[in-house]
Amino acid sequence: MGLTFTKYSQAILKKKENVMERKAKNGIVLALLILFAGTQVFAQNVIMLIPDGMSVAGTTLARFYKGKPLALDAIACGLVSTWSSDGTIADSAPAGSAYATGWASQTGNIASIGKAYTLPGVVIPESDELRPVATILEAARLSGRSTGIISTSEFMHATPADFSAHDPVRSNYDNLAEQIVYNGIDVILGGGTPYLNASSRKDKEDLKAIIQGKGYTFVDNTAAMKSASGGKLFGVFGRDKAATAMSYDLDRDPAVEPSLAEMTAKAIDVLSSNKKGFFLMVEGSKVDWAAHANDPVAFVTDIIAFDDAVKVALDFAKQDGNTVIVAVTDHGNSGISIGDRSISSGYDKTSWTAFIDPLKQAKVTGEGLETKLPADRVVDGKFDSAKAPAIRAAVAQYLGITDLTDAEVEAIGKTKVGSMNYTVGPMIGTRAKIGYTTGGHTGEDVVLYCYDPFGTRITGLVKNTDIALYMAKTMNVDLAETTSRLFQDAASMFAKKGASVSVNKTDPENPVLVVTKGDQTLRVPRNKSFAYFDDKVVASDGVAVYNGTKWYIAENLIEMIK
Repeated sequence: MGLTFTKYSQAILKKKENVMERKAKNGIVLALLILFAGTQVFAQNVIMLIPDGMSVAGTTLARFYKGKPLALDAIACGLVSTWSSDGTIADSAPAGSAYATGWASQTGNIASIGKAYTLPGVVIPESDELRPVATILEAARLSGRSTGIISTSEFMHATPADFSAHDPVRSNYDNLAEQIVYNGIDVILGGGTPYLNASSRKDKEDLKAIIQGKGYTFVDNTAAMKSASGGKLFGVFGRDKAATAMSYDLDRDPAVEPSLAEMTAKAIDVLSSNKKGFFLMVEGSKVDWAAHANDPVAFVTDIIAFDDAVKVALDFAKQDGNTVIVAVTDHGNSGISIGDRSISSGYDKTSWTAFIDPLKQAKVTGEGLETKLPADRVVDGKFDSAKAPAIRAAVAQYLGITDLTDAEVEAIGKTKVGSMNYTVGPMIGTRAKIGYTTGGHTGEDVVLYCYDPFGTRITGLVKNTDIALYMAKTMNVDLAETTSRLFQDAASMFAKKGASVSVNKTDPENPVLVVTKGDQTLRVPRNKSFAYFDDKVVASDGVAVYNGTKWYIAENLIEMIK
């Protein structure tokens, strides 16, 4: 391993000329030159920020809306192709997996090798199908660095899970949440309160109690997060205890839900106490959700909230001098455009304010509007027209729209809870002359942003898998070596040792791999980072993963059977 470029070594370089003058006679200069000439410089810290589903049109609108440059602007440096192994238009799970692992994966997979590979030249051995592969976060942890994940979605949603857990199916939230809790991560902040409760989990495990038992400070509001001390922090936030994700930035109660920038600042404060460095992933999750809904207000304001988090990270990196920043979305979404068909003629006469003013009038997103409307809008399956005046008044007050049509009023009145962004977002978009081609993801290249104080930042047009390899190189960690250390095929490896393997399914939601050889017995619970060896608890280097067919466990557990 090369010499870490610490503040100490920076100071030596800055004073090199003085050192040369002062020490020339005794040969120290020569020693220093030899030392630094052959030394690769590595970053102690890497912060990756992902504005899920963001697009170039989104950043342009955000810049207009904000009225000044974004923090992202100064570090734009290239483009990234976002294909997954089985599609030109990527799902968030394989897209995030590519960034986290350096492997192209297929739709639905979380940090696992896929089965369907349709990209030219991409082939995998059949034995490796659905094998979990190590993430950059896991490699950083094994290097001695602290680690963290932040999201405004549930903490086990696709992107944060891609860096911290492994499963062939992104919707297996119980498995993913449990792995994240046991995967040795120092800071976890986001939504997801209901997924910690024993009553709502199939395995009936009380994850909140487990989190507290593992030494985390557990918080669920802004003040508690900011005042938390110690090296391990776990925070779940939402407008209420039933909320699975956090609110859009425009809708959140600042006392209950911290901003993405505030969470980023807190995480950096906690993680940077480790002298060996840290890795942090920050996701602006609901940029993507707003794009799906074609809600330009939620989209633009959450991009700005994300950019505020980028500024926090950049300010730290510039002061620290030993931190690399990578910011890039995982895919496009919605085909959003500044200009729609209504200005196919006259687009060149349309002021930029025409696109922005309708957005600035909104005080809430569609999701926020839901809480301002009469709850009993539908009676016997039909819209209660008596609620029309209240709907018009609320929309005028909170969205600034005073010319709702009768059809629009009825559409709002009939919208199911949780879908209001999909109804009112396009209404705002039409008035702002913002176009959309889809309610789904899109396959264009996306902008790469990078800050690298060592002058080795990744640039040009690169593949999404290249991002993980760049981060691994700059931190001097080996992803392939980490995969080998963490995810051995248990059945084949123990067979080589002459051991027998079975699975105890007495509790089907908590299966246990049982390995026996002579008088030795190893029991490995699924999703946990510990095992029982002859009834003694032993630590594992990583979580045990069962992909539905095979068990994968850490090499240090394999070595326990002699």
